[in-house]
Amino acid sequence: KGLRSPQDSVHDLSPIESFRIPSKEDLRELREEPIDPQAQQEIINSIEEVYFSSDSFDIVKYELERLPPVLNLQELEEYRDKLKQQQAAVSKKVADLILEKQPAYVQELERVTSLQSGLQLAAVICTNGRRHLNIAKEGFTQTSLGLLANQRKRQLLIGLLKSLRTIKTLQRTDVRLSEMLEEEDYPGAIQLCLECQKAASTFKHYSCISELNSKLQDTLEQIEEQLDVALCKMCKNFDITHYTKIQQGYRLLGKTQTAMDQLHMHFAQAIHNTVFQVVLGYVELCAENTDTKFQKLQYKDLCTHITPDSYIPCLADLCKALWEVMLSYYRTMQWHESHDQDEAAAVSSDGSNVIGTEENSFDRSYIKKKLEHGLSRIWQDVQLKVKTYLLGTDLSNFKYDDFIFVLDVISRLMQVGEEFCGSKSEVLQESIRKQSVNYFKTYHRTRLEELRMFLENETWELCPVKSSFNILQLHEFKFLEQSRSPSVSPSKQPASAISTTETLFEQYCNGGNPFEIQADSKDDETEDVLASNGYESDEQEKSAYQEYDSDSDVPEELKRDYVDEQTGDAPVKSVSRETLRSRKRSDYNLNKVNAPILTNTTLNVIRLVGKYMQMMNILKPIAFDVIHFMSQLFDYYLYAVYTFFGRNDTFESTGLGLSSSRLRTTLNRIQESLIDLEVSTDPAGTLAAAEERKEKVPSPHLSHLVVLTSGNLLYGLAERVVATESLVFLAEQFEFLQPHLDAVMPAAKKPFLQQFYSQTVSTASELRKPVYWIVAAKAIDYEQMLLLMANVKWDVKEIMSQHNVYVDTLLKEFEEFNRRLNEVSKRVRIPLPVSNILWEHCIRLANRTLVEGYTNVKKCSTEGRALMQLDFQQFLMKLEKLTDIRPIPDKEFVEIYIKAYYLTESDMEDWIKEHREYSTKQLTNLVNVSLGAHINKKARQKLLAVIDDLERPKR
Repeated sequence: KGLRSPQDSVHDLSPIESFRIPSKEDLRELREEPIDPQAQQEIINSIEEVYFSSDSFDIVKYELERLPPVLNLQELEEYRDKLKQQQAAVSKKVADLILEKQPAYVQELERVTSLQSGLQLAAVICTNGRRHLNIAKEGFTQTSLGLLANQRKRQLLIGLLKSLRTIKTLQRTDVRLSEMLEEEDYPGAIQLCLECQKAASTFKHYSCISELNSKLQDTLEQIEEQLDVALCKMCKNFDITHYTKIQQGYRLLGKTQTAMDQLHMHFAQAIHNTVFQVVLGYVELCAENTDTKFQKLQYKDLCTHITPDSYIPCLADLCKALWEVMLSYYRTMQWHESHDQDEAAAVSSDGSNVIGTEENSFDRSYIKKKLEHGLSRIWQDVQLKVKTYLLGTDLSNFKYDDFIFVLDVISRLMQVGEEFCGSKSEVLQESIRKQSVNYFKTYHRTRLEELRMFLENETWELCPVKSSFNILQLHEFKFLEQSRSPSVSPSKQPASAISTTETLFEQYCNGGNPFEIQADSKDDETEDVLASNGYESDEQEKSAYQEYDSDSDVPEELKRDYVDEQTGDAPVKSVSRETLRSRKRSDYNLNKVNAPILTNTTLNVIRLVGKYMQMMNILKPIAFDVIHFMSQLFDYYLYAVYTFFGRNDTFESTGLGLSSSRLRTTLNRIQESLIDLEVSTDPAGTLAAAEERKEKVPSPHLSHLVVLTSGNLLYGLAERVVATESLVFLAEQFEFLQPHLDAVMPAAKKPFLQQFYSQTVSTASELRKPVYWIVAAKAIDYEQMLLLMANVKWDVKEIMSQHNVYVDTLLKEFEEFNRRLNEVSKRVRIPLPVSNILWEHCIRLANRTLVEGYTNVKKCSTEGRALMQLDFQQFLMKLEKLTDIRPIPDKEFVEIYIKAYYLTESDMEDWIKEHREYSTKQLTNLVNVSLGAHINKKARQKLLAVIDDLERPKR
């Protein structure tokens, strides 16, 4: 529109402004009027303030409102003039100010004009720029950059698609994890889970993934729980593959040490649960009262409900189950050992990742210590559980074989303990010792009563055994062959396993169980030691058995195998006549020198000794008790043989010293300690006395079927031989067993064993003297000989050439004795020591009878003494043909007595003092009859006084 002049521009001002700015005329008037500046200033000052208040102030309205209600023209005009003056002063002042600022205004207006032209140029430039931009937008931006934007969008979408696919895979992982857990692929499942967690953390900005992440964490915890369950199963059935997976799983979780702690906790729990379930199963199976809630009982109380019938199978199952747990632990340790070796080898070949290696090494060290420490803890748990079971039942009334089986099992368990952790199993030893002592007292008491019954029913007939019989052939002594491995079960362990040095864990590592109950074949468990007398044997052997064909004199109790009613135990294979007759007869010859002489009872005692030793061998802590009881078996047998066949007060009082002082001491000891001599029980007796009596056995009585009075049978010589020689045989067996007993006897108690052997076992053969003395005393009629000798005249005046009749009679008696001895030997082999003792006794008694006969002589001449010598020489000459005994016993006893007739008075006194073996009567007769003719009365009195002095100490 072009620029306007400032004057023109004035017309553009607002009406108020135009009103206030004076016109040219006004200005001219104002300039023309001479105004005093001071006066003008006062006028301006007199203007009310309200006029200067704001541009929007309405002056007209204000002035009109100020008008008084009653208008006065004069006042109005005066007021108007005043206002005009004020207006004029203001206008004058404004005009002055305008004129004063005019140059600056013009100058500023020129700048405005310049700015306006610059703005017009800028507008042109902008228009041109916008046009060019529009061309660029249409030709370049919308095409090329659009393509780039689309490409970027495409790239973003591809990335999103990839993420979506990953998310889809993650969502499906849950199914795969479940499958892997079903397949028990724990390491794979954990690996997958950890990878998914890693992936999920990358996509955690998606809301669906944040949910998945928490779900994966739950799954991981679930896997850990399943790992724990799988670890628990390893306690009973260790599986290398599964265990390797479990350990890999825990390693991936970084919880190797936690796994080991958990494992030990599971093993402790497994032991408790296993034993509880086994015992509970048997208790519920055998329980009569089904109302009882056995599940709620404590294990200790549960053990007391086991019935005797189920005790052994339950114990075997208990040990089997505990073996499985211990074997699993053993195999766990094996796994870790081999795994550690493999890892160590891998580390040595690749030394990288030092930090990880150190951590693994620490883990391995921790695991090793934990496993080694766990051995003793687990074994202690096992011991305590088995101890509780053992002591829960009273075993005192068990059968012997059953109790031995219990000992066998516990012995095997203790061997397991020793191999498992080198433990001596003190807890088990103490508990089985308690049960054993308790059982053994009851068992021994029953066996002693049984032995008494056997002895009282024993007819003392020969039990035919093979000439090669040895106690090691008996089943009860089989364990001695296995004593090289004493901890091994004596009767249940197969021989092949004994010879090897494998531990039980190595032996049964891949299967089987050392506590399997093996069915024992009772028929072939021992060699047949009885002689089977066959038809092919010679006539002598057949005839030797004729005596055994009659069983009329055998008590019914011995015709059948004895079974103890209390325990139901058949402790031995009693051999009845029926059994003997039913056996084929073959190689047994009664006259064979080496065929042992023993009875059924002897065999019983030997078998019992074997059983006692078996128990002692398995359970060394009660060795002393067992050996003590074993010695009582021998004591009682010895005492019975003496009571039945050797006790004869008449002959004992003769002072011939038949029973040695040692034998008498032994018999007195046995009587005091073992024999219950009281018939009726005293109700007022003390409890201690009752207990003491319980340990004793009544004295046995000889079976009424044994006849010891028949002269034809030599007063029961056959029975006496069998009894005495079976005792000697028993003593020999004890001697044979001494090293075995000595080996297990505690050192502190060994003097007892030595004393038993030196004072009791060795006296067995000494019993022959008193037993056979009785036969010898009755076999020959010594009284008849004394009567015949009394009828002989000894005061003959001439030397006789013919001996007296009594010598022939005596020799006939000896011949008859010899014949009867041969008869008896057809029934029972009479060993040489026995026949020698019999002959010795008979000859001694005959010689003493001769001296006694010579003592009874009232008158005797020198020729009479010569006749005595003749008779005696005749007797000796014929006797030597009958017996092989040399020298003839007590030969000097007779000869010295006869020759004493020739002594002088002085020699006679010394002779009397030297020969104390003669009785007072014999010495007195010698002085009175023999010397009476040669010496005076005073000398005779003196010699009799010497005899009396010798006799006095005896009184």
